[in-house]
Parts: sequence; structure tokens; C-alpha cells
Amino acid sequence: MANSLIRIVWSPLINTLNWAVHRHLFYPDADALRERFEANRKVEDIETIDRLIADGEASYNKWRHPDPYVVPWAPGGSKFNRNPVPPEGIEIVYDYGKEEAELV
Repeated sequence: MANSLIRIVWSPLINTLNWAVHRHLFYPDADALRERFEANRKVEDIETIDRLIADGEASYNKWRHPDPYVVPWAPGGSKFNRNPVPPEGIEIVYDYGKEEAELV
């Protein structure tokens, strides 16, 4: 249950940021979302909690962004694995040109 609550809290926040990428547009939406969670903070009835979780998941699925923002270097981003790790046996020389100066 804790994992679903974490997912219900963070997923809509990330989804809200997908819809409003500018922070001045994101913060009012995030505050409204937080108020919705705070209004049900003291609920202790298990059936009510289950209903609220189901409603939250349904609302999230309804408003999920069709093309979410992905950081370019993250998996799914445009720069992900653009420069893959070199195969074994190939070394990268970071001090190019300095090795000759050390011999003199």
C-alpha cells in the first residue's frame, strides 16, 4: 500500500510538470494537488482509503500526458546511449600529449 501511495503522490506531480513545463505555471497546479491530498490526510477507514486510491489512479490515468517530457540523457531521451561505453581492451588516454613531456 505504501508503494501505491508514493506512486499516487509523485506520478501526478511529474505529470503536472509535463503539462506545464514552466515553474510559474507548475507551482499553482502542484499546490492544488497538495491540497487535495491534505484534505484526506486524516481518513482512517480502509474502504474509504481504497476508494480514494482507486479514484486517484483513475484521475491520473485520465490526465496522463500523451508525450511526457524525458530528460535527454535518461533512458528514452534523445541523448541516451549516444556515446556508448567503448569495448573492453580499448583505453581512453586522458593525458594526451603530456606523456611526451614527462619523458624529456
